[in-house]
Order: sequence, then structure tokens, then C-alpha cells
Amino acid sequence: MASIYNEKNASQTNEKREYQTSENSSNSEIEYEHPHDGIMDINRDNAGSSKMAYFNIVCVVAGTGALGLPAALKQGGWIGLFILFLSWIMSTYTGIILIRCLYANGRVRLSTYKEIATSAFGQVGGWVTFVFNVFILLGAPILYMVLAGTNLNHLCKGTVAEIGHVPWTIIICAAVAIPFVLVKTMKEVAWMSAFGALATVVVIIVVVIMAGIDRPNQVNINHEPVIWNMFPIALSTISFSFGGNIIYSHVEASMKQPKDWPKVLAAGLSTCAAMYLVVAVAGYLVYGDTVLNPIYDSIPEGAAQIVCIVVITLHVVMAAPILMTSLSLDIEEMCNVTVERFGKVKEFLIRSVIRIAIVVVVAVISCVVPHFGELMSLLGAFANCTLIFIFPVALYLKLTGVRNKSYFELAWCFLVVLMGIVGLIFGTIQAIKDLIAAYE
Repeated sequence: MASIYNEKNASQTNEKREYQTSENSSNSEIEYEHPHDGIMDINRDNAGSSKMAYFNIVCVVAGTGALGLPAALKQGGWIGLFILFLSWIMSTYTGIILIRCLYANGRVRLSTYKEIATSAFGQVGGWVTFVFNVFILLGAPILYMVLAGTNLNHLCKGTVAEIGHVPWTIIICAAVAIPFVLVKTMKEVAWMSAFGALATVVVIIVVVIMAGIDRPNQVNINHEPVIWNMFPIALSTISFSFGGNIIYSHVEASMKQPKDWPKVLAAGLSTCAAMYLVVAVAGYLVYGDTVLNPIYDSIPEGAAQIVCIVVITLHVVMAAPILMTSLSLDIEEMCNVTVERFGKVKEFLIRSVIRIAIVVVVAVISCVVPHFGELMSLLGAFANCTLIFIFPVALYLKLTGVRNKSYFELAWCFLVVLMGIVGLIFGTIQAIKDLIAAYE
């Protein structure tokens, strides 16, 4: 695993550079049923199990996304369940083809989302993709820190520890910085994802039970089959719930058996979709147009709500380093920060400076923009719709060809891209309006 970031040999690096500066048209129409055969792969001697990769996926994809789904149904109506189903199928498909793109040149495995885009559309494509990557890899931890800071301040309400969400956000960021700086690869943060997956399940169970208990108290609750003018923003919130493409290349790199990736991804996203369905239906059915984001703010105050707040806070605190580690690994890859180049001590110092800078950026923005729901919608619309639905399809067709695809697959690709464009344009516009309104 470490070789992907710190121990790349010269021949592999040279092959990547040669490929990225060539058209490689001879391979553009080739499909790889077993993409790892005959390709110069990374060193997987110290890689982890498929089970831990599954936990990584569930932890990063689930969590805060599940908290906003009842509110997404409030925004778009019951049709949001159909969008949830489409998003699950589409995100599974794009996650599989994105990893296939890592091996599309037939010679050497690429490392990052940016390298895939560079090989497909040159330097401009690579940098455009990297900007969107940075937006979500910074945006999601910012969202997590906003939620964690708000939660801790709420828990301390009425005590001397009620110091405001901003000080608590800074404290949480400082705590997150410790494992983020010390761990080096995705494999080393896998234990955090295992807890995060369990935390998400616990919160959903508590919310569903409490919503059922609270249902007799909810009167004059309205439900809508579809709300067309809010449909794009609902799509954005749901899209945020399936945001994981940004770290898939690193998760796959941490697997001992990379050929298990389609099964691992399908299992992980199916688990998330099942949890989403339960909490979305329960939350919207009981609270209707009064449901809040996050959903646990709607359940009665008391021990159950406190449990949800504590557990989800621990979850986001542990999930944030996973996303920030992915961003840091991309930056370190671009800057060629390796032990071979700088030595162990200097490499650690440089890596620490990069990661501390990332934490500082996250902390500053978290304190300045403390609006959870609006941030979730904006991230889902602008970044996730692009990185989940649009870019993977474009990269896949560019690198593997169009003529070798069936009409059914091409029509499916068109539908995936169309869904992404609708969420990107109209969802972003509405999310910005909502964020402005939150400040006013």
C-alpha cells in the first residue's frame, strides 16, 4: 500500500508520464474484464482486507448523508424515494467504471481521480477534476466540523462548557489533527471507518424507534407526492448521501484483492441505501413538512436525542480524517513527497506541514460558515453531482471508447449525466440562494 504514495519505482512513474502525454489510441476501444491482468500494479503486500474496504465505503458514504434524507423528501416530496433508488444504482455504476479507468491504459495503474482525468483530457481536465475534488474533500470535513461543533455546544447547554459553536469547532479540529497528521495511508484509518459504520446504524435505529413513538404526537402533518420547484435541491441532498468517488481510488489501493472491488462497492452502497430508505421513510412519514435537518433534531428531547448527538459526533470526528487523508495523499503525490526523495524525518515534516495547513483551512471555514443544511445542499449540488454522475461517465467513455458500448449502456450513461447536470445547475443555484437567506 505504501508504495503507491512513497515507494514508486522510476519505471512506473516514467510509464505514467509517457501515457499521459500520448493519445494511446490503440487502447481506447479495449474493454478490460479483468483489468489487473498484465498491468503494472502497486505493491499490495501490506494491503488490507476487502472487509475493511467495505467499512471504509460505508463510513464515508453513510453518516451525515443519512441525516438529511428526510429533509430531502420534505423538499422534493415522495418522488425523492425514486431519486434515492436511481442515485444508488447510478453511484454504484460510476464507482465501478471509475476504478476501471485506473487500468484503462493496459500498462500501469493510475493513482488518483486527477490522473485519470489527465490521461483522458490532458492537463486541463486533470486540474478541473482536482478543483472539484478539493471542493468536496475540504467541504465534507468542513460540514462535519460544523455539525460536531454545534452538537457539542448543544450537549453543554446550561453548563460552563457552553462556550459557543466556534470555540467547540476549533477544539474538534485540533483533536482531528492528531490522527490526521500521524496516520499515513487509508489502511491506517480503516479502524475509524469500522466505528463510523456502527455509529451510523445506531443513530438510524434510535431515530426510527423514537419517530415511531412520537408519531401519535404529530398532527396536521402534510406530505407531498412531488414538489417540482424544489426537486433539484432534493436531488442535491440525496447526491451528497452517495458521495464517495473521491476516495475510491485510495480505498481500492488499500485492498489485498482489488478484483473484489465491484462486489465490495455494491455491498457498501447497498448497505447505505437500505439505511437511507429506512430513515428517510420513517422521518418524513412521521414529521412531514416539519422535519428538520439533521433528523435527530426532530425527535423528542431526552436521552435518545443525546445518544444520537454523541454517536454521530464521534462518527464525523472519525470520518473527517479519512477524507482529509485522501486529499493529503493526492497533494503529496503531486508534490512527490516521498521517503526516497527527502528521507524519513524530512518527509514526515513536509507531510505534517501539508496536513496541518489542511486542518487550518477546514477550521477557519467551519467557523465562518456554520450552516449545516445549506452547506450539505451546496456540496451535493456543485461537487457531488459532478464527481459522481458526470465526470466518471465522461472519463470512462473517453478512455475505453464509445463504439464498443451497447445502445443500452450509452442510453444509461446519458441518463446518468443528465441527472448530474440537472443537480449541478439548478441545485447549485437554489443552494446558494438558501445559503444567502440563512445569513440574512
